[in-house]
Amino acid sequence: MQRVPVLFSAVAAVAVLACGTQPARVQVENHSFARPDEVIVEHISLDLTVDFEKRRISGRADLRIRNKSGARHLHLDTRALKINGVTLGNDVETRFVLGDEVEPIGRPLIVDILPETKLVSVFYETTDGATGLDWLSPAQTAGGKKPFLFTQGQAILNRTWIPCQDQPGVRVTYDARITTPPDLMAVMSARNGTTRRADGVYEFSMPQPIPAYLIALAVGDLEFREISDRCGVYAEPSVVEAAAWEFADTEAMMRTAEELYGPYRWERYDIIVLPPSFPYGGMENPRLSFVTPVLVAGDRSLVSTIAHELAHSWSGNLVTNATWNDFWLNEGFTTYFELRILEALYGTERMELQAVLGYDELEAKISDLGADNPDTRLRLDISQGDPDEGLSTVAYEKGYLFLRLLEETVGREKWDAFLRGYFDHFAFQSMTTRAFLDYLQEQLFAGDPELAARVGVEEWVYGTGIPDNHPVLHSAAFEHVKAQIEAWETGTAPGALETSGWSTQQWKLFIQGLPDGMSVEQMRALDTQFDFTGGSNAELLQVWFLHGIANRYEPVYPRLEQYLVGIGRIWLISPLYRKLAETPEGMERAQEIYRKARPGYHALTAAIMDKIVEWEPPPSR
Repeated sequence: MQRVPVLFSAVAAVAVLACGTQPARVQVENHSFARPDEVIVEHISLDLTVDFEKRRISGRADLRIRNKSGARHLHLDTRALKINGVTLGNDVETRFVLGDEVEPIGRPLIVDILPETKLVSVFYETTDGATGLDWLSPAQTAGGKKPFLFTQGQAILNRTWIPCQDQPGVRVTYDARITTPPDLMAVMSARNGTTRRADGVYEFSMPQPIPAYLIALAVGDLEFREISDRCGVYAEPSVVEAAAWEFADTEAMMRTAEELYGPYRWERYDIIVLPPSFPYGGMENPRLSFVTPVLVAGDRSLVSTIAHELAHSWSGNLVTNATWNDFWLNEGFTTYFELRILEALYGTERMELQAVLGYDELEAKISDLGADNPDTRLRLDISQGDPDEGLSTVAYEKGYLFLRLLEETVGREKWDAFLRGYFDHFAFQSMTTRAFLDYLQEQLFAGDPELAARVGVEEWVYGTGIPDNHPVLHSAAFEHVKAQIEAWETGTAPGALETSGWSTQQWKLFIQGLPDGMSVEQMRALDTQFDFTGGSNAELLQVWFLHGIANRYEPVYPRLEQYLVGIGRIWLISPLYRKLAETPEGMERAQEIYRKARPGYHALTAAIMDKIVEWEPPPSR
């Protein structure tokens, strides 16, 4: 992958105070052309029209800037944007240049400005290469009658529909005027209405400064259901009632989070359930989390994802990783916070069981990567290429273990006071790993210089693998599951196993813990008793399918194809394609399924799966 040319490499990751005045810290961000150390964008006003027939967004972005250095050029990030013109504050056209394409980060938009320029207006439209936009046909939605659009900005995709300084260390406020077909509804990561407008024109405002990757838009056949006076859910009409029931504990989660680590600072917390092609379990867009419909399981068994996205309102949105190398500061903290919410609401056993599941996933990931692989460090070094490809479960689960170790070392009371102070002190700022470690030393380890060495902070953050002093996780429910696996392996019939009252998490651990090599007869006996193949929980189906593929258990294949065609969540489907690709006949099956599934996948999903199944597009006519 080509390295970003020095001329356009960004000096960024500016930690901007909530009022948007002086930068606290500047870091090099290799995935951006912007130069916010020279000129920083402080506010974006969008006036855009959504055209489903052409699959285009077009209009203008008014950028309010602060020229900190008397610079004569404003450097912005774009990718696959058609720039139709640029004007300065007095509507006078100005010269602009689109630089050379650099994969995968796009093209710099360099605008001539004056030292006194305060406003730059960019007139533009998106193109077919806008990978941050997912245009869905009616057939790809739950209702099947109207089209749908949603955006996905993390990590560097919002530059495909907004010319901006697209790096996590630069924070902006924004407002927007979005014009849509009148039979559809628009919502954003901003202040939203709850009813459809007859003229199809929606106005939004986000008064708190956020990184550009958190600007988000969805347009579709949407309805709203209230959960409490400050939270609710948007979804397609056929899904909205079930979603509101599924996420009924959201207000309780919000109260719990506030009791732990301080006030919720975003006014409302709403959720939108997207169509199946959404590539993630959830995306923490402020005020409006985007989530996969897979979470609407009918039994509230997967609501930990809601706790996770809510927790991002503190770790990730309020205090943000300054660069993508510091990603663990978003996800490790959020995973820790998520489990604390689950513990408070559902008990210690539920929390410990979730932690054990996470640890198993971490071990599997490190085994796959290799314990000495640099990608198993918390602080990464993604100097080139697509940052999305360098981000993994390591940031989540190793980050969680490190923070839990700190809690166990100093005690929960002292740790909670520290963490609440951290969120208060750095609210609406961006944070580097080094800055966090300095703050940790000053505030948590003050007066005890040997404590950091005993914890092994440097090894945890900059070392590979899992350090030996990691917390020992224990779950009585997990031990019971292990005992049932051992009983089955020593001859106990499936029907005689003690599984009554098991949670989804226990069933997942049971299926994961089954031996790699099982006979078709063993698979069939388990399936006959527990109907794993006929289940409806997407997470349980995934781990069962992995065994089915490994053991060539034919009854799973029709359902597997239905699953891969119907779900676009990367975390669920990529292991299945990889497992299929391990054998020639499996690869052939994977490619056959993928031909049907690919048109419904998000661009992020397709980019990853293309490599796994060695996809070759059909020749153009």
